[in-house]
Amino acid sequence: MSIVTVQLGQCGNQIGHEVFNAICSDVHGTHGLCSKKENESYHDACKERFFSEEESKVPVARAVLVDMEPKVISQTLSIAARSGYWKYDDRSHFCQKQGSGNNWANGYSVHGPRHKEVIMNLVQKEAEKCDRLGGFFTIMSMAGGTGSGLGAFVTQCLRDAFPTSFILNHVIWPYGTGEVIVQNYNSVLTLSHLYQSSDALLVHENDVIHQICAQLMNIKQISFRDVNQVIAHQLGSVFQPTYTAESGLRYSRNPLGDLMETLVPHPEFKMLGLRNIPQMPENSLAYSTFSWPGLIKRLRQMLIANAKMEEGIDWQVRPPRLGSSIPSSHSTNKLPHFNTSIANLVILRGKDTHSVDLGSFRDPSLYTSWLSPQDAFKAWKTPRAFNKYEKSATLVSNSQFLLKPLDNVVGKAWNMFASKAYIHQYTKFGIEEEDFLDSFTALEQIISSYTIL
Repeated sequence: MSIVTVQLGQCGNQIGHEVFNAICSDVHGTHGLCSKKENESYHDACKERFFSEEESKVPVARAVLVDMEPKVISQTLSIAARSGYWKYDDRSHFCQKQGSGNNWANGYSVHGPRHKEVIMNLVQKEAEKCDRLGGFFTIMSMAGGTGSGLGAFVTQCLRDAFPTSFILNHVIWPYGTGEVIVQNYNSVLTLSHLYQSSDALLVHENDVIHQICAQLMNIKQISFRDVNQVIAHQLGSVFQPTYTAESGLRYSRNPLGDLMETLVPHPEFKMLGLRNIPQMPENSLAYSTFSWPGLIKRLRQMLIANAKMEEGIDWQVRPPRLGSSIPSSHSTNKLPHFNTSIANLVILRGKDTHSVDLGSFRDPSLYTSWLSPQDAFKAWKTPRAFNKYEKSATLVSNSQFLLKPLDNVVGKAWNMFASKAYIHQYTKFGIEEEDFLDSFTALEQIISSYTIL
């Protein structure tokens, strides 16, 4: 099944480009460990998901690019075309001359309705090129205007136009220190609206990725491109083909459906986090060896201690003994140290994946009591290495990982709202105070639901 990617705003377009790059470089990489047949079926499965082919034989990304300013889209189109490995369809993009000025309401209430028909026509054409449509993968930021406001509007339109298709929103969580003065308003409005229309939200936090670039990748002057490449590598490690228990000896055909079935057992819980190990500079790979027991032990501890990267994991955190009560509270400083999960998916790529013991992820004490570990944990595997890593493991988790950042954003936005700061910037585009209150209520319900897991 094919996935149509919808790249929204500057952030969504730049990350989307890096995702297609990472996927292409993985497919064209050398993988001597795998048979020719294995490599071919991997290549075919990947192509069906992400690319169509024109007469020129250059794969064309199944993507629609949307931004209210033309600069980033024209750069993105030309850089992809120059790569020679893949390109975008020249007719699958939409831009205007003026952006949304970091105003969610401008993107959602003005640009969205005004350009809905053109944007949805592009999406419809892209969907019709798929033999079988598996769903939509949108990429957007939460803090700005076009990505967040227009992104929330377009997601709603996708849900209306394709009610039975899966929608996974990839959302970039803004830096805690702030990029835009109204980023907390934009974030609250974005999340509450996406929660209504999408099947799941896959979140990357800018602060965490920045830390990975500095501490694991040893990058001294970190650029947006460095950050985007780390995000793209992690996303590729999830979306490239794998064998699931259900797919047997064929690569899984329905990646979005499989993800939702595995990780979103209840519509109240849609927040997904992603951890991928190892991550290191390419020039260090030749001198590094990894064992599966070591990788799995670290990945599990990252999960339960809510460590976002493999350096500085708190090894003191332990799962509660079954039957003992876990303290929980709506107050942020009393949030439980142990990160309770609803569902987890581990994806193993590379050598000897068949022999890996994943029993530690089936421990009932990791999970909420209303799901059995058999239902709450799944593993996908492929003997094919990913992007030069001989062995790599990815964890996609529906857990309490985002409770603290979410509580912080809602708290900061509420304090601004209580003093009526900047509200007029939104009301002039038709977003009323009632809309803000509805959004706060929706997110406080999500915080409450995850807190009492």
